[in-house]
Amino acid sequence: MPPAVCCTPCTVVLTGAEGEDGAPQVLAELSLACNWQDKPRQELDAERRLITLSGTALFDGDIAPDIEILAGTLTLYGRSWVIYRGTKCRNPDGSVNFTRLEVR
Repeated sequence: MPPAVCCTPCTVVLTGAEGEDGAPQVLAELSLACNWQDKPRQELDAERRLITLSGTALFDGDIAPDIEILAGTLTLYGRSWVIYRGTKCRNPDGSVNFTRLEVR
């Protein structure tokens, strides 16, 4: 994903395992630019429930090199979404080309 097409400002809050108080621990809070693709669609989750995905945010490179599982929230246009699936799309040499966050 070329940086020239990532021009929509957003905030990504990545969370991890639950802390002592039962709330998810905040691993990183990032202010980034993304390429937002607003494409609502429906999918079945692991429990065979129908969920509606709102769109996809694409980022240049690896937004969180130290974090394996991308979970948390994405705030864009004054609205917040839950990250349903995070993918680090890799080049043949193993480096990360771009990061994709699908939200609901």
